Amino acid sequence: MKVALLSESPADEAALRILVAAVIGPVRFVAQGFRARGWPNVVQLLPSVIRHLHFNTDVDVLVAVADSDDSVVHTDVHERPNYFHPQCRVCQMRAVFRQTSRKLPPAHGRDRVLRGVGVAVPAIEAWYLCGRDPEVTEAAWLDGQATGRQPYSRAELKYRVYGTDRPSLPHEIDCALREVARHRADPRRLEHDFPGFGALARDLRAVPPTVNRH
Repeated sequence: MKVALLSESPADEAALRILVAAVIGPVRFVAQGFRARGWPNVVQLLPSVIRHLHFNTDVDVLVAVADSDDSVVHTDVHERPNYFHPQCRVCQMRAVFRQTSRKLPPAHGRDRVLRGVGVAVPAIEAWYLCGRDPEVTEAAWLDGQATGRQPYSRAELKYRVYGTDRPSLPHEIDCALREVARHRADPRRLEHDFPGFGALARDLRAVPPTVNRH
């Protein structure tokens, strides 16, 4: 299987390469991923990236991951047939995949580029802390949204991961790779504590067996 990545930073991409392989085993990644500059740019870029990959490459799956920040968190209610929450970033990215792909004719022996969508709540640094900081979970963030009392801030998460509020890019990448190494052999703890990652894992595992996974 050939996979392309759309993420918000080179550190995110480095970590996602490990996490995607942890879910479905060895895959081939496009040499360089696509980069978005924050959330609005993710949904702006996504249609053009899908069209480019569909017509100009043999990529099987596009994995797109963004931070949730303070947006509505995707929940089981959002998984109901035909349900769409306009402030949920998982719902929004899935809608972009649907709306873009249905307009495209078959190309390179496939009907469409398959989707892999994940949203890190509230930021990807929370995923990095999974397994070593038990108070950092998606459920804790949801409780904070419901009560109006944040369990932690995004800035605090970054400091816990990087040990500084102004990490260099090489330091970010080193820390990200060190943290996700805990999940290389078994990502189930990450899927349990962070359903936004679980949604991505389900997308990846739903890839038809006819797509070569090696």
